[in-house]
Amino acid sequence: MVFSFIGDFSSVFSSSSTLIKFSSFIYFLSYLTLIYYTFSKFKRVRIDSVIALYLLIVVSINSYFIYELYAILKVQITDPMEVYLFAAKSVSLIALTFLSFVVYLNSDTRQSIIFFLMALCLVFSDVLYYISNYYIYNWSFVMLDRVLHVVGLFFLFNYIIGENRIKKKQIVVERIASESSLTLTRQ
Repeated sequence: MVFSFIGDFSSVFSSSSTLIKFSSFIYFLSYLTLIYYTFSKFKRVRIDSVIALYLLIVVSINSYFIYELYAILKVQITDPMEVYLFAAKSVSLIALTFLSFVVYLNSDTRQSIIFFLMALCLVFSDVLYYISNYYIYNWSFVMLDRVLHVVGLFFLFNYIIGENRIKKKQIVVERIASESSLTLTRQ
């Protein structure tokens, strides 16, 4: 979340090429951090063959679209570093969405739904950002991009609060269980 705020902060005050690249890199780091956190949520993944086939098809279609968009942007953007940052951000967002979807299918909890919605908001926000910057500039695309980004951060914030509440509840339950076992052994 800190990386995302640094990326937002750096992109708000200036629109120089170097600052945009820095902002993209920071966003990429924030997505990698979320991917790492999502990997820590995997305990034992059980995916049946129908869901695995569905996930494979969805990832293949998304990868193809990103590849086509990458080929188009490579021609339009003169700076290769910006194109590579686009590719890195896009691949990390696909991985984040895929992993959050797998966690959602595996656990089906409120927290996993919030995390999946956060990933979707970030993906659509990023797509609208590229549409408004490199294809058609329309203020409604820019506004929707910013709104989806803020909603994604809102979901991320709610997810973090929910995870902290769950951990706090577990600590309280463990503390009560250990205190009750201590009182039983003393008697």
